[in-house]
Amino acid sequence: MRKINRQVSPKEDYIPRLIDDALERALKTSGAVQIKGPKWCGKTATAERYAASRVYMQDPDQAPSLLALAEIKPSAILEGPTPRLIDEWQEAPQLWDAVRYSVDRTHGRGLYILTGSATPKRKPRHSGVGRIAPLQMRTMSLFESGESSGAVSLSSLFDGESDVASMANFDIDDYAFALCRGGWPEAVLDSNEETALMQAVLYIDEWISSSIEDMDGVRRNPTWMRSIMRSYARNISSEAPLTTIATDMQGEPPSDATVADYVDALARACITEDLEAWNPRLRSKTAVRTSPTRHFTDPALAAALLGATPQKLRQDFATFGLLFESLCVRDLRVYLESKRGKVFHYRDKTGLEADAVVTLPDGRWAPVEVKMGHRGIEEGAKHLLKLADRVDSAHEGKPSFLMVLTATEAAYRREDGVLVVPLACLAP
Repeated sequence: MRKINRQVSPKEDYIPRLIDDALERALKTSGAVQIKGPKWCGKTATAERYAASRVYMQDPDQAPSLLALAEIKPSAILEGPTPRLIDEWQEAPQLWDAVRYSVDRTHGRGLYILTGSATPKRKPRHSGVGRIAPLQMRTMSLFESGESSGAVSLSSLFDGESDVASMANFDIDDYAFALCRGGWPEAVLDSNEETALMQAVLYIDEWISSSIEDMDGVRRNPTWMRSIMRSYARNISSEAPLTTIATDMQGEPPSDATVADYVDALARACITEDLEAWNPRLRSKTAVRTSPTRHFTDPALAAALLGATPQKLRQDFATFGLLFESLCVRDLRVYLESKRGKVFHYRDKTGLEADAVVTLPDGRWAPVEVKMGHRGIEEGAKHLLKLADRVDSAHEGKPSFLMVLTATEAAYRREDGVLVVPLACLAP
């Protein structure tokens, strides 16, 4: 039985998102705001709450006319009460430069909201820096869906809070279901568990069958794309190079250049989002590995590609553990995004690692190890203490906290100072 205690806004059943406050602030300080994120994650619903007028570039009734108008006179599409929402702006990339030019001329604030689920290959002439504030939106975290109690706040931990004591009302079956369901609002709100679990499968099928070519007009082999995505899923939460992704494909793999192009398309479509390596100054001359860790924007995509179900995950804890790590990375990213923070991973040549390193713009940082069960907590704590000692605190500062993120029940502070926190207790 799922334990969801979400707060739903009375206006159109809108579930409040952590990005709401960031969007409101950005509209007060920037001429325009770009919200980028995977399809179906709620970008349009969020933007609509702040928009005074709207234009939908993928509206099947109006798209041909809108695209033609965008070629002839893009400024005409910008006409309307502000903030004006331009949904899926990447369908006409020239709109980016039109928005930037409009902001430059008027010097206004909160004029436009651009939403998009893909980065166009045709780059705008100008970056938009200083005019168009970028916001990254992801699928819903467990806190946003009401499945995390929020008893342990990352903000409080960064501010020095050390009294961590709570119990998670979330068990291993709940995690298995949440992993396979994903964080798409439509799936979270669906009271039918079978249809909720189909969202990730439908997402993949829809993208491969139609959106794969729509994003940039490049024809790609759907069979190769699905095979590459499956290989990516089999290598989730690892530092697998593209050569491994290609070798792991079923049948004869395409050329290295083709694999690289397909992987780039997945990233630009907000389907994958690798975790970059953290490169701090160390006390020793230990070399730090720089390879990214492979992740999907939502681990449910990997589960769907692997044919995993909640029942199968409970019988395959190796796969369950890798997907759980990816779930933790997604939630950490959502929580840190609201603070303009970032998430990295760490691994050096000696094998010492941290599954995640959370950082804030002011330089504060904290390493996180992911261990599903009780057995891995001791090992995770040792890694964290060793990493904290290895980092040159004179340059990087001491870590704000050390955390083992788990799927267990209790949040507590160990005698060595390491925090043990269930993911279903974590909040921004």
